[in-house]
Amino acid sequence: MCHSPAMQVLSWAQFDQAVQQLASRFADSAVTGVYGVPRGGLCLAVALSHALDRPLLSAPERSALIVDDVYETGRTLQALKVQVPQASFAVWVSKGCPDWWMAAVIAESSEWLVFPWENLEQARADEQAYRASRGL
Repeated sequence: MCHSPAMQVLSWAQFDQAVQQLASRFADSAVTGVYGVPRGGLCLAVALSHALDRPLLSAPERSALIVDDVYETGRTLQALKVQVPQASFAVWVSKGCPDWWMAAVIAESSEWLVFPWENLEQARADEQAYRASRGL
C-alpha cells in the first residue's frame, strides 16, 4: 500500500493574511490591474483587486500584477513572463526562492497544498494525477 506525502491544508485566515501582505507590497506600485491565472490565481486576483482598488483583468497586460496560488515548477508564471515581461508577478505560496516574483509565503516542504477553495478529495486526485504525469 502506497502512502502519499502529507498534505498541507491552508485556511481562509491564512489566505487573508497573504492578501494583506501582497497588497501592502504592491499598494504604491504602478500596477494598473490584477490578472489571476485560471484557476488557482482567480481567488487571489479578486481579493487583491479589492485590496489594491485596481480592476480585475480578463487578460494579462504589461502593467498588470499577475498572480497565481502557487509557484511549484514555475512553468505557468515563466510562460506569462515571456508574454508580458514588464508585468509584476506574485503568488501566495512559492516552493522556490522568489527571484523575479513575489511570494507571501515560501514553503519549507514539498507537501501538496490544499487551498481553502478546493475540495479535499479532488485535491488528492489532483495530486496523484500530477505525480503520475511527472513520474514521481
